[in-house]
Amino acid sequence: MSFEGGKLIWMNGRVVPWEQATVHVLSHALHYGSSVFEGIRVYKTPGGPKAFRLTDHMQRLFDSAKIYRLPIPYERDELIAACKEIVLANELKNGAYIRPIALRGYGDIGLAPQPEHPVDVAIAAWEWGAYLGADGLEQGVDVCVSSWQRVAPNTIPALAKAGGNYLSSQLISAEAKRLGFAEGIALSTDGTVSEGAGENLFVIFGDKIVTPSASSSILTGITRDTVMQLAARIGFTVEERAIPRESLYLADEMFFTGTAAEITPIKSVDRIEIGTGRRGPITKQLQDAFFGLFSGETEDSQEWLEGLDAPPVAAAGGT
Repeated sequence: MSFEGGKLIWMNGRVVPWEQATVHVLSHALHYGSSVFEGIRVYKTPGGPKAFRLTDHMQRLFDSAKIYRLPIPYERDELIAACKEIVLANELKNGAYIRPIALRGYGDIGLAPQPEHPVDVAIAAWEWGAYLGADGLEQGVDVCVSSWQRVAPNTIPALAKAGGNYLSSQLISAEAKRLGFAEGIALSTDGTVSEGAGENLFVIFGDKIVTPSASSSILTGITRDTVMQLAARIGFTVEERAIPRESLYLADEMFFTGTAAEITPIKSVDRIEIGTGRRGPITKQLQDAFFGLFSGETEDSQEWLEGLDAPPVAAAGGT
């Protein structure tokens, strides 16, 4: 997975060249992890490029900021428009990944942020392919259960998509890759299954689909919610409950979900083959329904796809 970046970034109300979107080395977020962010995909569709659940993602950004008492100095709709603006400014007509972030900037270096502490907001967009590899979407990936657990309830709020939370994810993912796996799965503090380093997890036993509940220290993903709704449309019931680690090895199918991972099958856990060791039929049904939203084969009855209206694009360095 390579990262080439883009040409322009929306930052604090202006569109600036990519290399000029900088923060001070003494920014609060750099030292203490005080940022909240989102990841949003734009897909190529028969009706032109469409952002997937953009409004829902931006609402979660504001929800995460509320939990951390981080005042975003823009309205939600202003940032939705800015997301669309920066995709168009970078001429990303065939799909894009959008990364909005709000962070405590350069001010008092003390640990506890002050009400007047400055908050910077930036939105970048670039081309980004399959997070766990294009082959993984069809063939599946090999994963392991990490030695690192997710944070306990009432320590760091798992429901907030905050930068500091991802120190846990870095440990899980890095350990997995050192051991030769594509990704790691973390357990909750009670020893039951939580989620992947940056993905939610679904486990299938026969025709029963199970996923850990919000009480398992997970981020309740927007793609997770999408899959649950699509599964219901097809006729499956998704059960949210605790999942013992050992039951992973007995699953018939398993897959990750996430904005970056989309729907990625899992073919083995801890070198134990899952089902037939390849993408299963229910996983494929859900993938077809999900990607069908962008090809037009699945009805977008929830209006999850948002067109990129053409707002005026500020000149680099302008307002």
